[in-house]
Amino acid sequence: MHPADNVATALDSLTAGTEIQRNESIQSVTLKSNIPFGHKFALVAIRKGSPIHKYGEVIGEATVDVAAGEHVHVHNVDSLRGRGDLHKEEPNE
Repeated sequence: MHPADNVATALDSLTAGTEIQRNESIQSVTLKSNIPFGHKFALVAIRKGSPIHKYGEVIGEATVDVAAGEHVHVHNVDSLRGRGDLHKEEPNE
């Protein structure tokens, strides 16, 4: 993980109500729902339109406000990777 990350990936299936401690600091988050293996959850509250940071890279943008501990997936994030459908063709001159 990177200090700027606002999401983490579940390395196991996780149950709602589980408290996750980010590191040795006092920062922790309680999961609001079950998180399937390999899916992301918010470490902090993320405002709509804000970037999603994973491993120090921006991987998407929040489409709604996301609470700390909430599941972060396609239902609340627009990916910024591999989005050829968003490529705009240059007008012919």
